Amino acid sequence: MLPMELIPGLIDDVGRECLIRIPYEEFPLATSICKSWGVEIQLPEFWQRRKASGLTRPVLIMIQAQSDPDEIENQDRGVGSEKCPERFTHGYGLTLCEPEAGVWSRMPSVPGFSSGLPMFCGVVGVGLDLVVIGGWDPVTWQPLNTVYVFNFLTARWRRGAGMPGGVRSFFGCAADKDGQTVLVAGGHDAEKNALKSAMLYDVAKDEWTLLPHMERARDECTVIFHQGKFHVISGYSTDSQGRFNKSVEIFDSATWQWDHLCEDFLEASTSPKACVAGDDGQIYMCRTGDVAVRVGERWKMVAELPADVGRSPYGVTWQDKLIVIGSSKFGEPYKLYVLDLKSYEWVKLNLPKSYCGSVQSGCTLEL
Repeated sequence: MLPMELIPGLIDDVGRECLIRIPYEEFPLATSICKSWGVEIQLPEFWQRRKASGLTRPVLIMIQAQSDPDEIENQDRGVGSEKCPERFTHGYGLTLCEPEAGVWSRMPSVPGFSSGLPMFCGVVGVGLDLVVIGGWDPVTWQPLNTVYVFNFLTARWRRGAGMPGGVRSFFGCAADKDGQTVLVAGGHDAEKNALKSAMLYDVAKDEWTLLPHMERARDECTVIFHQGKFHVISGYSTDSQGRFNKSVEIFDSATWQWDHLCEDFLEASTSPKACVAGDDGQIYMCRTGDVAVRVGERWKMVAELPADVGRSPYGVTWQDKLIVIGSSKFGEPYKLYVLDLKSYEWVKLNLPKSYCGSVQSGCTLEL
């Protein structure tokens, strides 16, 4: 018996050309219609072909404050205050944005968290998965070691293996370039002791592996993946409590060692939240009033930061662009800008009033 064609009446190469053009939000339906489509769509070669044809779409996912539906409706009708309704927040949820298309939507809530998300959780994009790690229970405020994974092919959440080693809050996390593993580092334990420990999570295998300790404890550190290695930036010790250091430690998975400690990676003792790794091999940082790129041992200013995103800006890179979202001051609506990392010119994007809440963190996926 001959194998079935992907699409009856078409040779499989033509059928594949049809399948790679399906919008990512229709993949759950497509995989449920035909088993062979589901097998095809999950192949690495399918995604290589889709990307090479220029058909993948950049998606930005943010942990964002959710607001009272009635207040949002009033604002959309032009009724009431022009300010972002922060005081009506209903916790935090996951916002999905397609920057090129200007499409905004809410993602399904994490199972067991009808109000949205664990507070202060980590969120990382890994291939076709979105991984939500740890955080605090929004009702009891107890720290969690839970892991939840949302798959964009099935549009469903699954429970992952919990973080080992006890509870951990305010850690840094990032995925490697191949989209296979997530590094979690630093943070503090239940007694608010800053942690030196770090670990890797293999999303496909649902397995955690403990790593050698970092040289320093790093509460509220930032993790990025840059030039094939994980960089753990800044943070502070138990005794320092909020006084960020300027150093970075680098983990090399090839040698399984922390192979470098740079004392003055940052120019100032400040939160490293706005440090991001670009697809162009550079490291960028939103500072007070500007955006800088790391050149050799120093930082070089490349663009002024728009004033209406100057307060607690959150940045994330996407292809040759830097997306920055923030506000001018507390309680003001959040705004979104895109910086072209070649021309260093800003473009302001429309941010619907329904999505003007504050942003804690986020990540990008290419779907």
